[in-house]
Amino acid sequence: MDKAKRAKLEAAGWAVSTPKEFLGLSDEDAVFIEVKVALAAALRGLRVEQAMSQVDVARRLHSSQSRVAKMEAADKSVSVDLLLRSFLRMGGTRERMVAALRFG
Repeated sequence: MDKAKRAKLEAAGWAVSTPKEFLGLSDEDAVFIEVKVALAAALRGLRVEQAMSQVDVARRLHSSQSRVAKMEAADKSVSVDLLLRSFLRMGGTRERMVAALRFG
C-alpha cells in the first residue's frame, strides 16, 4: 500500500497492519505462506502461457478442475509439495521456480 493511501486510512481512524501482524504469524509462517502463494501464482502463470484451461491442466495432472482452482488460489488444503510437483509437471523449470520465489 502506498504511503498516501495508508496515511488517509489512518487519518480516518482505520488501523493498518500487515497480514503477518493481523494474523499473529511467526516469521517462518509468513514466509511459508509467501512461498505457497508464489508457487500458486507461478502454476497459474504456466497455465495461462500455455493457453490451457483449468480442465486441461486437471487432465494433465490426473486431477479435477476444482483441485486446480484450489491450487491456483493457494487453498489451505493444498500442500506445497502438490504445488511444486504440479508446477514441474506443467513444464516449470528450476530457474523459473527460483525466480517465482524471489519476493519481498
